[in-house]
Amino acid sequence: MEISSATADSPPPPASGPATEARTKSATRPGDRIFLAFSRGSGILLLVIMAAIAVFLTVRATSALSKNEGNFFTTFEWTANGTPPVFGIAVLAFGTVVSSVIAMLIAVPVAIGIALFISHYAPRRLAAPLSYVIDLLAAVPSIVYGLWGALFLVPHLGGLYSWFDDYLGWTGILAYHDGAARSLFTIGILLAIMILPIVTSVSREVFLQTPKMNEEAALALGATRWEVIRMAVLPFGRSGVISASMLGLGRALGETMAVATVLSPGFEIGKSLLDPGGGTFAQNIASSFKESGEIGKDALIASGLVLFVLTLLVNGAARLIIARRKEYTA
Repeated sequence: MEISSATADSPPPPASGPATEARTKSATRPGDRIFLAFSRGSGILLLVIMAAIAVFLTVRATSALSKNEGNFFTTFEWTANGTPPVFGIAVLAFGTVVSSVIAMLIAVPVAIGIALFISHYAPRRLAAPLSYVIDLLAAVPSIVYGLWGALFLVPHLGGLYSWFDDYLGWTGILAYHDGAARSLFTIGILLAIMILPIVTSVSREVFLQTPKMNEEAALALGATRWEVIRMAVLPFGRSGVISASMLGLGRALGETMAVATVLSPGFEIGKSLLDPGGGTFAQNIASSFKESGEIGKDALIASGLVLFVLTLLVNGAARLIIARRKEYTA
């Protein structure tokens, strides 16, 4: 009796037969092995490329920094072709971060509103063409945005800047002293327009993936349309919105031609965001690379290394934000 009881409690032996042999054979088919090898090789190749870029930038940056007579992080000057070479990234780092932050503050709320309108409010006849137009805007070249900004946006921002000066000029940050509106704030507005289609498209697709059962359950309990969005749609799509925002921030940080076309470069940090001047990493590289000598090019590569590291930190921070919330990664 004891033997039979132990036998009854023990797990059944693994099934064997034609079905098991077929599954084992299918798991080791040549096609599966080839696909696994290609997938693994692609991942390794990506890491190798990133490492090669980092090594190249570090080697060339070290060569320039060893000859720099100024402090690379605090110097408000860029005369890398001079004798002796003196250059620093203080103005470039400030301009890059400030213009990108302004762009994000403007673009992200508007993009979320547009995405919610398309996915949950607009009728299908309107949502489809509106989605197409937004996707089309994401494919417009940067130089087109730059020409539009220089020829249309800059001449028409004087009135807005005057309004800022009348009501917010006492802060000093938004004081306007006339002149062309070729400032970091203008760049922030232009970058916001450029990243708006990207953030909107990704956010829209994420909101459309919200489980219909959750929305219908909220409606059945008497929730309004806004309450459904606040309780079901936004929590579900939060990680996607963060990813979309970081994607847009990556483009804002590295935007080159549009910024170079609109901004009046100058290595000084004004008291007001509406003052002309300033610069960004990408704009400085595009504007100075052709006329730079060997040391000057290495100095520009050193600034590119800082931008490379800054982009990695931004994306890493986004991943940490998402990973800290288990419901985002579920």
